[in-house]
Amino acid sequence: MYPELNERVAIITGGASGIGWAAARRLAAEGARVVIVDLDRGRVDTRVRELTGNHIGLVGDVSDEPDVSRFVEATLDHFGRLDVLINSAGKSDSFRATVDQDVGDFRRLVDVHLTGTYMMSKVAAKAMFTNGAAGSVINVSSIAGIVGLVPRTAYSAAKAAISMMTRTMGCEWVASGVRVNAVAPGYVLTPLVQELIDAGKVDAERICRRTPAGRFGTSEEIANAMAFLASDQSAFITGVTLPVDGGYMSWGTPADAFAGEL
Repeated sequence: MYPELNERVAIITGGASGIGWAAARRLAAEGARVVIVDLDRGRVDTRVRELTGNHIGLVGDVSDEPDVSRFVEATLDHFGRLDVLINSAGKSDSFRATVDQDVGDFRRLVDVHLTGTYMMSKVAAKAMFTNGAAGSVINVSSIAGIVGLVPRTAYSAAKAAISMMTRTMGCEWVASGVRVNAVAPGYVLTPLVQELIDAGKVDAERICRRTPAGRFGTSEEIANAMAFLASDQSAFITGVTLPVDGGYMSWGTPADAFAGEL
């Protein structure tokens, strides 16, 4: 669908599971060379084998500055270029009332989501500038960063900041050939969300009623939007946060958005 992605090199953080893994499969299917970054060596190695072809896996923490530099350096050493960065690494929040939340947990979530996205984007963009490549950075925001989801204070704040950072970086870097955009997924049935449903922290039926599409999204649907933003077909798009939410944020009526059979 996007032949220009063939042989391009993409780093995908959080690439061993959920949306990141779907993005890895989608770009690999387009012929891109994928660098999967995640925390667990066994899972990373398994995913690289599943992709087959000329792909690599790196293990480390996106909130650790030396690790971030190592990810980009290893990519350049192996492939000689970097064209796409997808910042998909993340962690769930506590789902506790704000007054009961732990400051350490708040800081850790912000470090992974926001600081990790900042550092990865900064180092990757510098490599793209140096190598003269037209690049695309794709961040993962959320509907939580636009409408706010109670009591997910840390998560909502981090995702809102990612959307604003996408705007500033997208405008700052586009004249140098690097575009920055974000996707804002709605409720997507990832393994992490399934755990929250099983734990009673997310009401799946209520969410489907609230979503005009009447269902959860899939990781593959988010990855499809990412592939578009990585491609040359989005060459005049930068600084944008694209909702991929089944109409969740467009619905303003108090009644349920979906009245069909679930």
